[in-house]
Amino acid sequence: MVAKLDLRQSPPAVGQSIHRRLRELTGRDDPYAAAKDRFSRLAMELLPELRAKVRAARDPFTTAVRLAITGNVIDLGVNGALREEDVRTAVEQTLTEPFEGDTAHFRRAVAQAGSILYLADNAAEICFDRLLLEQLPTDKVTVAVRGGPVIDDATLEDARAARLHEIVEVVDNGSDAPGTILGDCSADFCQRYGRADLVVAKGQGNFETLNEERKNILFLFKVKCPVIAARAGQDLGTHVLLRGTGAQAELGGIGHGQEPYPGS
Repeated sequence: MVAKLDLRQSPPAVGQSIHRRLRELTGRDDPYAAAKDRFSRLAMELLPELRAKVRAARDPFTTAVRLAITGNVIDLGVNGALREEDVRTAVEQTLTEPFEGDTAHFRRAVAQAGSILYLADNAAEICFDRLLLEQLPTDKVTVAVRGGPVIDDATLEDARAARLHEIVEVVDNGSDAPGTILGDCSADFCQRYGRADLVVAKGQGNFETLNEERKNILFLFKVKCPVIAARAGQDLGTHVLLRGTGAQAELGGIGHGQEPYPGS
């Protein structure tokens, strides 16, 4: 008998249940493996060109931030019909896409942090994340991926394929949810999360599960659905760099809507 879904839970929690059942029905540990591999290979092919774009930019840090968010378009949970041409087009349009956020404050937050926890999202997207990681003090950074396959989210295997372990420490969070549900994560991950001075969280799933946490969290993602658009106070399709509402509340209130990090 299939357990009834509790739709009062967050979308990542509901997705976790759905995809656990999908793996049972298909008898496959990672039903998205072939698609993940295809888009990851494309991202790795694009990496030299994108790295050159960052190096040639007037502001390499901001360009790397925007390219990291561009990688968030590779999301098979939102768009199962995604094509390689869509990814290439997104890359070409990176610097002309609507963007909300203050990268100067992001840069200062990085400089002030003694330890940074970077929460990855999709498997191919982490190749784009590498461009931003190369702009960070990598000795301070730990990248966390999912603890098991779910949709096209990144696992340790995917991170190694993208060679992230060559520049930063990489761990898994012990959970197979397409987000970061702290109560479902491993004790080791939760300790790392608690100790981190700054958390950088990629993707809507991490936004949905951590936005109200009283923690210094910066969210980087593309707004892909009306619910998230309303919650983030941004238009559909916007590339955003936001501070979580929990952190804003802790600092004395957020006013109306959600402001790009760090707000004014």
